[in-house]
Parts: sequence; C-alpha cells; structure tokens
Amino acid sequence: MRVLITGGTGFVGQALCPRLADAGHEVVILTRQPNPRLPAGVAHAVTDLRDLDARQFGAVINLAGAPIGDARWTDARKKLLLESRVATTARLVEWMGSAARPPGVLVSASAVGYYGEQGDRPITEDTAPTPGFTHELCAAWEREAGKATALGVRVCTMRIGVVLDRDGGALAKMLPAFRAGAGGRLGSGRHYFPWIHREDAAEACRWLLENPQSRGAYNLSAPNPVTNAEFTRALGRALGRPTVLPMPEAALKLLFGEMSELLLVSDRMLPKRLLDEGFRFRYPDLGDALAAIFPRRA
Repeated sequence: MRVLITGGTGFVGQALCPRLADAGHEVVILTRQPNPRLPAGVAHAVTDLRDLDARQFGAVINLAGAPIGDARWTDARKKLLLESRVATTARLVEWMGSAARPPGVLVSASAVGYYGEQGDRPITEDTAPTPGFTHELCAAWEREAGKATALGVRVCTMRIGVVLDRDGGALAKMLPAFRAGAGGRLGSGRHYFPWIHREDAAEACRWLLENPQSRGAYNLSAPNPVTNAEFTRALGRALGRPTVLPMPEAALKLLFGEMSELLLVSDRMLPKRLLDEGFRFRYPDLGDALAAIFPRRA
C-alpha cells in the first residue's frame, strides 16, 4: 500500500516509517523540511501536498503538530498549536476529498489531553472529558479527522500517552536532571502518568492502519499506567541514580504557567479498545520498557 505520512520525521514517525517499509508499504513523507534526513530505502519526501494525487494513495497517517510542551501557552502559542494540528488535518481531508476514489483509511494522532483531569479513575475511550485547553485542542483535532468518514474513509484517531524512548520526547527532557541526581516527583506525585514505549506506539499505529475492522478513537498507552511517583522511582532505578528532589506544584505553576497542566494532570488511561481487538503490547510494564531503553552493560 502507498501511505502518505505527515509528521514522519518526528519522534513517533521515525520509528513508524521503517516498520511500514518492512511490512511492504511504500512510504511518502509530507514535510516542510527541504532536505529531511531519511533512512535509505525507507521513504521519500515531498514538501507540497498539491504535488500529490490522492488517487495514488491507499492510506494517510497524520502525525503532524507543533510540540505542545516546548513553550509557555501564550495566546500566540495556543494559536500555533491549533493551526499545526487542526488546520493541517483539515487540509489533508480536503485533499483526500479531491479524488473520486480517496485513500481508504486515515489514522490520525490525538492525545491523552483529550480527557483532561480525571483523578485516579480508570479512563477508557468512553470516559467523558473534563473541559480545558488540551481537551478543546484534541477534540477539534479529532473532529477534523472525523470529517473524512463522509468520504467513505475509515478513520482511526489515536489518543497518545507520553511516548518513551531515550533519544527524544519526554525522556530527553528529563534525563539531564535525573542523570545528575536531581530528579524527583512532581507535586504530590500521586497523579497518574499514561506512558507507552515508542515501539509499541509505532506498532499500534501500523496495526490500526492494517486492521480493516478498526475505526474510531483508541487510547495509545501501556495497559499498566503508573503514578508520577512510581515513574520517578522506576526511572531512577533504571539509571542507578537517586530521586530525592521533588518539585513543588506551586513552583511548577510559577515556571510553566498554564502549561504546568501537562506535568500535573492525572490520567489513568487504559488501552481498552486495542486490547479488546487483540493488539499485543511488547512492553506492557514500565520496568521492562525502561530496561529496554537503558540496558545495563554486563
């Protein structure tokens, strides 16, 4: 199958593209980068959607979006976050609709932020969200993707948790402090931390692409979520470093403003639909995931 991917050079996309190529798919990455660094033989890149004929693609995977945790949420930053997700998705769906025979499936990213603050209750795809900026952002993102169903396209939206691997994402931001022995829980540490190993995130995306029965929203997080305090201790053990310097909630709010929500909100997210439909996680437990990311040398 010929697959168009937005965000293919990003953290999850870098793991997904080789996986798709190994499965026999032809991968085309839509990117604004004029000379993206791509593994040889895995994919080729284009910079303008208008240069592509939607009839020549069997599927679209939409991972594009400005990083949500890289800057304070000013009004201008919120506008950028919306534009990079919602407007990009709208353009993709419009492009798909330009063809008499559009691609058969759209797998589009969303995020755990869809649910907002949920305390310690288990979250499935049917859990009602609480209001807030991240919910509004994700809900608008999913609505745009969902418009492709009117074209006869099978649509899956992925509510992705915190993706873990050593060379990017959240861990890349945490590691300097933890390796220096300055890591610690955030606030009370009792809030839940929905995580997923990058290999499982990429494999779940491929699985949704190839499974013709899958449609609708899916939680992409490991089946065993942990609290922030549990995650902190596990990461300290994996690195062999102490984790005794907590960051008070008030300090986080002072440093990050509204964006501190990303660090303090509690989402005990469970991948119910993936499990019900037969998806198998390679790393269901945090200890095994961190051991794979940080192997101990003999």
